[in-house]
Amino acid sequence: MGWQRIYQSKITTAEEAVKSIKSGNRIFLTGNCSIPQQILKALVNRAPDIYDVEMCMALSIGEQVSYTEPGMERHLRVNTMFISHQTRKAVNQGRADFTPVLLSEFTLLFKNRHLPLDVALVHLSPPDEHGFCSYGVEVGLTKAPAESARIIIAEVNQQMPRTLGDAFIHVSKLTHIVPVDYPLAQLKMTGEAETELANRIASYIAELVPDGATMQMGIGAIPDAVLGYLYDKKDLGIHTELFSDGVIDLIDAGVITNARKTLHPGKIVAGFVIGTQRLYDFVDDNPIIELHRTEYVNDPFVIAQNYRQVAMNSAIEVDLTGQVCADSIGTYLYSGVGGQLDFVYGASRSAGGVPIIALPSTAKDDEYSRIVPTLKPGAGVVTGRNHVHYVVTEFGVVNLYGKTVRERAQALIGIAHPKFREELVRSARELHYLP
Repeated sequence: MGWQRIYQSKITTAEEAVKSIKSGNRIFLTGNCSIPQQILKALVNRAPDIYDVEMCMALSIGEQVSYTEPGMERHLRVNTMFISHQTRKAVNQGRADFTPVLLSEFTLLFKNRHLPLDVALVHLSPPDEHGFCSYGVEVGLTKAPAESARIIIAEVNQQMPRTLGDAFIHVSKLTHIVPVDYPLAQLKMTGEAETELANRIASYIAELVPDGATMQMGIGAIPDAVLGYLYDKKDLGIHTELFSDGVIDLIDAGVITNARKTLHPGKIVAGFVIGTQRLYDFVDDNPIIELHRTEYVNDPFVIAQNYRQVAMNSAIEVDLTGQVCADSIGTYLYSGVGGQLDFVYGASRSAGGVPIIALPSTAKDDEYSRIVPTLKPGAGVVTGRNHVHYVVTEFGVVNLYGKTVRERAQALIGIAHPKFREELVRSARELHYLP
C-alpha cells in the first residue's frame, strides 16, 4: 500500500479521534504555538465522559478552550513541566500538577518511560512526496514523546510550515489524522521590546557579545531588544531552544551567518520557534534552519561544543550571593526552569562562552528591588551561585564568577536600583557579607 492510501485510511474527525483516549490514560499535548486546536477542543468536550486522564504538557500559546476550569481535574488533570498563564492559577490552587525538570531532560521523562504515554496529540505539516510530515514550529519538545506513545493523534494543517532537521514523522506512524486548515497561534515581540528599560539592558548585553559568537535567543522583551544592538557584529550564529522574528533582519543584514560555528556550521539550530506569520513563512523549507530534539539542543555538553556560546536568560530575583530565582515568587509557582541552567552551564564550558542573567533592577514600578539580600522563603533556585557568571540590569554588568561573597554583594549592589542600594548595604552587613 502506498503512503497516500495509508494516509487516506487514517483520516477521521477530531471527535472520533479522541474516542481513542480512555479513562486512566496519560496523554501528551504538543505546545508552544503548535497547540492542535480542533483536537484539544474535542478532548475538552469529551472530558465529562472520561476520568483520571493525565495531560502532560509544557508552555501553551493561543488555545481557545479551557482545560483547567474547576472540576475539570477529575476528568482531565494537567501535569505541566512549564507553567504558563493558562495553567498558573490551577497549579497554585492544587487543581493541576507541576513537574520540575530541566528542558534538556523534559523529553527523556517520556522516552525513558518515567512517564509512559498512551496517547500523543501532535500538529504536523502536510506530507511531502515521500509521505513524511514535519513537526513544523515545535519539534524539540514533541518528537520524542510522540515516538514513545502507543497512539498518535495528529492534526495535519495546510498552514503548518515544513521545517527541516530532525523534524519528520512518516504517515504510517500516525494512528488518526485530522486534516485542518487554520493559521497558527502567533506571539509578536516587536513593540514589547521598544521600552527604554529593555533597550538599556540590551545595550549592556550586546557589549558582551563577541564577533563569531553563537547565541541562545530566548523569548521576551530583552532578548528581542538585544538583536537591535548587534548590527555591528560579524558572523554570529544561533544555537538555542527557541528563536523569534527578530533574527530574520539580522540574517538579511549578513550579521547572522553561522559561518564560524564549530557545531552545525552554516545552520541555525533550535528546538522550536515562537513568533508571527512572517517567521513561519521564513522557516518553511528553509535550508539554513534545522530544528532538533530538545534533549540534543539543550544538552549542556552539546552546547559547550559551540565556540563562544552566549546564553541570555532572565530572572525574577537574584540574591547577594548570586543565587538566581527564575521560576517562582516565593512559594508561588510562576513558570519553570526551562533551558536556563542547560545554557548557563553549556556556555560556561564553551571556549570563550558568555553566560548572562539579565533582569530589570526593580518590579512593580520600582516598588520592589529584584536584587535582594536573600531570596524569598520558598523561592526556587534555578541557577545556583556556583554556576552564575554575568548579571545585567539597566544599571550595568557584573561578573560574579570566581568572586567572594563579599565581592559579589558589592558588585550586585552596584547594579541595583539606586533607591535600594543603602538598604541592601545594611542588609549585607547584617548578614556579614560586608564589613
